[in-house]
Amino acid sequence: MSDRPDHRGAPVLEALAEYHERGRLSFTPPGHKQARGADPEVRRVLGDAVFHGDVLASGGLDDRRTRGRVLERAEHLMADAVHAAHTFFSTCGSSLSVKAAILSVAGPHEKLLIGRDAHKAVVSGLIISGVRPIWVEPNWDAGRHLAHPPSAAAYEAAFAAHPDAKGALITSPTPYGTAADVRAVAEVCHQRSKPLIVDEAWGAHLPFHPDLPSWAMDAGADVCVTSIHKMGSGLEQGSVFHLGGDLIDPAVLASRADLLGTTSPSVPLYAGMDGWRRQMVLHGRELLGEALRLAAGVRAAIEEIDGLHVNDRADFCGKGLGHDLDPLPVIIDVSGLGTTGYRAADWLREHHGIDSHLADHRRISSQLTHADDESTTRPLLAALRALSRAADTLRPAPRVHVPPPDHLRLEQVMLPRDAYFGPVEDVPVAEAAGRVTAEMLTPYPPGIPAALPGERLTSPLLDYLTSGIRAGMNLPDAVDTELGTVRVAIEE
Repeated sequence: MSDRPDHRGAPVLEALAEYHERGRLSFTPPGHKQARGADPEVRRVLGDAVFHGDVLASGGLDDRRTRGRVLERAEHLMADAVHAAHTFFSTCGSSLSVKAAILSVAGPHEKLLIGRDAHKAVVSGLIISGVRPIWVEPNWDAGRHLAHPPSAAAYEAAFAAHPDAKGALITSPTPYGTAADVRAVAEVCHQRSKPLIVDEAWGAHLPFHPDLPSWAMDAGADVCVTSIHKMGSGLEQGSVFHLGGDLIDPAVLASRADLLGTTSPSVPLYAGMDGWRRQMVLHGRELLGEALRLAAGVRAAIEEIDGLHVNDRADFCGKGLGHDLDPLPVIIDVSGLGTTGYRAADWLREHHGIDSHLADHRRISSQLTHADDESTTRPLLAALRALSRAADTLRPAPRVHVPPPDHLRLEQVMLPRDAYFGPVEDVPVAEAAGRVTAEMLTPYPPGIPAALPGERLTSPLLDYLTSGIRAGMNLPDAVDTELGTVRVAIEE
């Protein structure tokens, strides 16, 4: 007889239903009091269900001492679903979860090996913590101007050069769908009794179908951070982080999360994560199998459209590139249309109401999930065919000056925290080459900083960003989002 818990239950959802069935009357926050006090226009647009789910986690959903163990039981079920020893829910997104993971492995001035294709949330964690990053080079595709996760050999070399590093962090899969050989990287770490953190924000669905890349917990990672709202069906900001092995104390990880997290967690976000876990355990293989079948058809149909090419395993995987590929993020190269991904994405939104996820100098992405079917992919394909026919109106596209990989990498000369919090000044971009940036300069999405605090700026990198902005690149975290000026450190 199996000792596995019953995944037909959903503790958060059940406790929320009981809250309403009992007709509890709240004299606590939130102040809208089950929608009664909310603005009528807000109620009309959002609906009252949003407010009905918005109760206190303790002293509402559970009693004031959480003796019903509602959240604990939901986290236990999630851990069982993905073969983790412990799972923690976060309602502050994976941006918080990855910071908690970093702080559980390394402290101020201690070293952590990190793939340089890390998300800006990782860099924010370095600024907050004072951890010293040892950057590990991604696998660069110089022809397509794209980074894939670093190899195990790259981490091996980084540990050899920095044996005092406290552990390692890798991003897998990337927003472009390429996955690292997480098992091999974990082995490199564990040979030295060092923990591996995997930023698996784009991989919430991976545990639930055998034809998807291996997920972090199954590949031996010590901490895995994943966003339920990205490829799952939770609400925005719903994140979980899983713990395995014995290299990190679960009490330390919980404490670090508590240090950063909100004391007012969102019960609707908890409910979304709880219900998604149940959905995936009971029906995930069937739902994701259908999504994979749908994605294969969409990919084939796009490949037949003039000027468009869908990047597949042959493009993204193999020697010196990615280890594996998730086919659900459909990455479409539009360079054959003679335009940029920025212009293509804007045209699709303006003329067909289609929102792309990624847009860069030559690509857009259409992210598919188990929620898609022919009612969503049919208009997508129609819009892409119309885009191909309208390509003449999108030319000539401004040229983005993308430098080769060796010119994209910048020298880290200061700790990110020291550059960010130290004395700074704003200088014209024409005078910024050679200066140390005190801000993140991050094309978004996907949110991988081109330059981060403490790195010395170069002319090719600044030319890439300024030409990108002229072409439609979004640089939201710069003080001057048009990059007329750059915030730099004042060096003695």
